[in-house]
Amino acid sequence: TQQHQKPAQQPHLPTSVSTPSLGRSDSLLLLSEGFVAPVRLKNGGEYRLAEILSRREIPVSPSSGGGNADSSLVMYYVHFEDFNKRLDEWVSADRIDFTGVQPPRVRPPGSGGSVSGGGGIAGGNGMANPVSGERRSVLGAAETGVGATSTAASSVVGVADSVSNSRAGTPDSTASGGPHHHHNHHQQHQHPLLNKKRPYSAICLADSGVDQSEDEASAASAAVVGTASANGGPPLPPPRQTGSMAHNHDDNKVMRMKNIEWIELGRYRIKPWYFSPYPVELTKVACVYLCEFCLKYLKSDTCLRRHLTKCQLRHPPGNEIYRRQNLSFFEIDGRKNKAYSQHLCLLAKLFLDHKTLYYDTDPFLFYVLCETDSVGCHIVGYFSKEKESAEDFNVACILVLPPFQRKGYGKLLIEFSYELSKLEGETGSPEKPLSDLGLISYRAYWSQTLIDALLEIKRSAPNENDPPSVTINDLSERTAIKREDVISTLQHLNLVHYYKGVYVIVLTKEALDAHSRTQGKRRIRIDPKCLQWQGKDWSKRGRW
Repeated sequence: TQQHQKPAQQPHLPTSVSTPSLGRSDSLLLLSEGFVAPVRLKNGGEYRLAEILSRREIPVSPSSGGGNADSSLVMYYVHFEDFNKRLDEWVSADRIDFTGVQPPRVRPPGSGGSVSGGGGIAGGNGMANPVSGERRSVLGAAETGVGATSTAASSVVGVADSVSNSRAGTPDSTASGGPHHHHNHHQQHQHPLLNKKRPYSAICLADSGVDQSEDEASAASAAVVGTASANGGPPLPPPRQTGSMAHNHDDNKVMRMKNIEWIELGRYRIKPWYFSPYPVELTKVACVYLCEFCLKYLKSDTCLRRHLTKCQLRHPPGNEIYRRQNLSFFEIDGRKNKAYSQHLCLLAKLFLDHKTLYYDTDPFLFYVLCETDSVGCHIVGYFSKEKESAEDFNVACILVLPPFQRKGYGKLLIEFSYELSKLEGETGSPEKPLSDLGLISYRAYWSQTLIDALLEIKRSAPNENDPPSVTINDLSERTAIKREDVISTLQHLNLVHYYKGVYVIVLTKEALDAHSRTQGKRRIRIDPKCLQWQGKDWSKRGRW
């Protein structure tokens, strides 16, 4: 019998490549920078569109099953659309669905970043991103407002007409100034404070990861992501060019990819989220070792042990201005302690996508939170602020290191920054725009603080049956929260209503129950009695 021979099949692109070693064939050139393809997520079989940012070939020796000496393993560095850049990673070809490959997308003139979700977009990072070059804010409000109107079990607090530019009884009165002025022209309701889901476009911050884990970060990003244009508004203005956003707005392809694999800080080995401009030689080692006291970076464990025998620090340099139980705050002048401040900024950049200040630390003060034990003071997180801020920013950057997130330290840092503002006799606000996790943490703090203030005002009223009156300025002075942030938070919680010609704040039973549950989770708080600090007038101190 004559053996049947199968006809030659036409070449096709498989759904998933089963052999990671592609040899030296032309298939290595299938994907290059800018292509978009479905990529299988690490923890599951779901595919997501991802942009190819880079490609590299790893030689495979015959002993490892690579076939011949010229074989190589192709790896692609991808950014998942609509996900934060902290989830970018190197993937092998077997995780890519080659049947869904899309050609590179045309970038708009003047934009150096990706248009397929963009590294600076996915996480809500609206600052001028040194990695992607995107200059759009994507803050959108997390739609978690508490309850609508409830009249049976409500506490009513009158709000004076200072929330409006015109009379409270005027139907077409609008909220004064503040962070919402970019959207006033497309409001659909006659009273702006009644809008439930108006985008909050002017909140800021060079931060990330304040109180959430990396797994929850992606979910938070999905909840928070949104652009002004997506909500019907115009493109948001570019970020300001002062403070922590004044330098290093370079759009470099190298800066779009993580360059450090691991860092070891004290007892923890941490996987970085973003690029940080450490020396090039450190990007070639498997792990960068940091001294947990002076934050000096070293390339090996041997170098670290040798350094620790010489390092005299057991706490951050500067003045300890707060201590309660095992927690301490240290105030560090960026000019007097330049080396430590620069090391701190390099460390922070690993977890803050849009942080752009690395070396010019003179105009800044750094407040480092530490856990203290018999060995020394171990850094947990920090925030920085400008010595002189023309826009009343009380925070420039804020960060809780990943091993210490989900422990309440984020709100503790925020609360501490407002305690400093109270001692200065000023209201403060974080630098704009806020990152996704920064926005969530600040919204939570503002909500809890304002409801606490309203309950205290109601308890102090002489007549329980006569609801007290309070102005937005009163709430701002009582909490040190800037007026615009007070208005936006009340609006976000849907607490302000227009009733018989005046604005009233309605604390519903649902809002009070949610507040009680949240308060029960705040295990650590700032005790103002333990704070030993006095503000300085930096405008009279020359060059700081």
